[in-house]
Amino acid sequence: MRITGGVFRSRALTAPRGQETRPTSDRVREALFSMLASDGVFAAELGPRVLDLYAGSGALGLEAISRGARSAVLVESARPALAAIRENVRALGVEREVRVLAARVERALDAVEGPFDLALVDPPYADVRTPSFGAILAEVAARLAPSGVLVLEHASADEPPPAAGLTLDRRRRHGDTTLSLFRRSEPSERPEPSAGDDGDAGRADDAAHE
Repeated sequence: MRITGGVFRSRALTAPRGQETRPTSDRVREALFSMLASDGVFAAELGPRVLDLYAGSGALGLEAISRGARSAVLVESARPALAAIRENVRALGVEREVRVLAARVERALDAVEGPFDLALVDPPYADVRTPSFGAILAEVAARLAPSGVLVLEHASADEPPPAAGLTLDRRRRHGDTTLSLFRRSEPSERPEPSAGDDGDAGRADDAAHE
């Protein structure tokens, strides 16, 4: 597992021990950040403020730092993953740019202050199927900047629940993994309808099947 772009390109990352964590593959991570770069997420001189939830090895947040993010908050609760994150942060020398929160996402959200320009959400795939997950996404949305972006990584077979404050912009499918990119919606906007609802004719789904 390596950083795929930016100042730390090709630097190796330590993966957590055990089977609790499912790291995002280098291929999917590179595709994600290419999509974000084309959207101008890293175009500002100072770079985005990043929130990385279910951080695992920290690869997503650290990739963002490598590509120009000014800061990143990494949230993780599993001890093996936290050990890997801290080792990776030390190895890259980015202790000043990265804050690590050792807590469950639900609790950590009470301890972080936005606004964030980019939220990276890579939960266990089973979590996306739970009724309460939409509320977590809504909490994240409330901490996004007005032009903020949330990227959710989930199983291609699953439809994420609707969440207040978010509108689906587009999706990219990479085999069994799909990246859903949401933008913060205005208070008057309704959350994205669930699968089977054709009410939003303007929704873009440019899934790239591989």
